[in-house]
Amino acid sequence: MAPLTWRHHTLLQALLSRGPLPEPDFHALFTDMTGGKNPGTGNPRPLRPPLLPSAPSETATHKQLFVDTLGKINNELKYLNFDLRAGINQYDGTVYYGVINTIADEESKLGSKYSVPQIAFYKGLLEAIVQEAGNDGTITTIDAFNVRIDNQVIIADSTQDSQSRLPSSITNFSFNQKEKTLDDLIQDRWLSYTSPGNIGLGIRSFLDLRSWFRSNDIPSCEVCNEAGIKASTCPNEGCNVRIHSYCLKKKFSQRKASRACPGCSTEWPRQEGEDEHDDDEDTNEPEEGQQAPSAPSAVRSSRKRRKGVKAELVEEAERAGPSSAMPRRSSRRAKAEVAQEASSSAVASQPTRSSRRRKN
Repeated sequence: MAPLTWRHHTLLQALLSRGPLPEPDFHALFTDMTGGKNPGTGNPRPLRPPLLPSAPSETATHKQLFVDTLGKINNELKYLNFDLRAGINQYDGTVYYGVINTIADEESKLGSKYSVPQIAFYKGLLEAIVQEAGNDGTITTIDAFNVRIDNQVIIADSTQDSQSRLPSSITNFSFNQKEKTLDDLIQDRWLSYTSPGNIGLGIRSFLDLRSWFRSNDIPSCEVCNEAGIKASTCPNEGCNVRIHSYCLKKKFSQRKASRACPGCSTEWPRQEGEDEHDDDEDTNEPEEGQQAPSAPSAVRSSRKRRKGVKAELVEEAERAGPSSAMPRRSSRRAKAEVAQEASSSAVASQPTRSSRRRKN
């Protein structure tokens, strides 16, 4: 296999120095490296298939080049137990690309800048977030500072006096140290502020901890099979189905698609921001085989209705005589409006007649 070129090295260096990059930024970097071959944009897909088979589209070719490039990089990185992969930030649905370590051993821990108490604090925060009862994937800042770290340290001889034999760095881990560690974890994107006062996982955790989620039996999304840290749950309390918000939009994107839960067939509620009138709009559309009225015909029908109403008013005024509540001026005005409507409709119909003559 040919060695990696400077383009591969540039992509790797960007991810290692900047950290995980959003998909648009990584695509833009790939486009610059390949002379304008963007895997994320291109001409829209045609509405109808071509009559004759054609060559692959330019966008498909660029996407294939992108996949081949990442595959070649990963073939070289596997010897170092690294992997270039994509992951989704479950709080906003943004796709990121990053380089992660695929093995967790004592040797790999030597490359971390975090101390043993800080790693224990992160593990405690991680467990608190993934076990959050509301499936929101967040905990409050107060709950974060109350996380215990003494139960995150494994002692070989687990006797009753093991608590007294904990390292002093664990037992003396102060509030100020927790605050400093929390700021560092958020800055390094292991954690994130999801909203004021709430803390969730960062994109590096979503990228690196995929195998940890599976080994700890974290419930997965029914659609994408990834861990459902921030996910919606089935309204049926006896059903354990979880689906990410962005997966819900894809699954129920079609108007007439069934919103039944894939596990128990319970009707899945709409999310905040979804249009509740999507299904009602179908009732206003013409049925299959029925042609929708054109704009000129709709205008003519509305004019006919207005003319009919005004003509009825004039007739009622004339029958009622002078004692009618309708003034004479208003009756004259109604007559004038009827005449004006008739003349305008006659003028509007002239182009249609002339067009018919030209067709004949």
